[in-house]
Amino acid sequence: MVQETNIENPQVISLGNICLLDGSWTTAANFSGLGWVWMDNTGNTQLMGMKNLPRRESALHSEVEALRWAIENMLQHSTCQRFGTDCKELIAMLDDPHAWPSFATELERIETLRICFPEFSITHVP
Repeated sequence: MVQETNIENPQVISLGNICLLDGSWTTAANFSGLGWVWMDNTGNTQLMGMKNLPRRESALHSEVEALRWAIENMLQHSTCQRFGTDCKELIAMLDDPHAWPSFATELERIETLRICFPEFSITHVP
């Protein structure tokens, strides 16, 4: 009996030159976590950063802080202008900052950084 073995090679999806970011938060923890990773056009990691801070007010505050930190680092270390997040609310905030008055200060800081990018974009990456 001949048995055919079909081994599939995993496919890698390249998102292109992008900085993926994430913030973590729980009510039980004393700290919030922030992280970002810059991947080049071939999907190779070029640079990454992780840190923790005293717990932010909410999970969304952690996401906003992660974006600010990622933008600052891309301005210093890269030409990357594309960002990816799993947080749809963060994208909604950037699209309509006036609908989020409790985040006005944080969003103004991000907007000040965004204008340094000729082609800033942010995408939802599940």
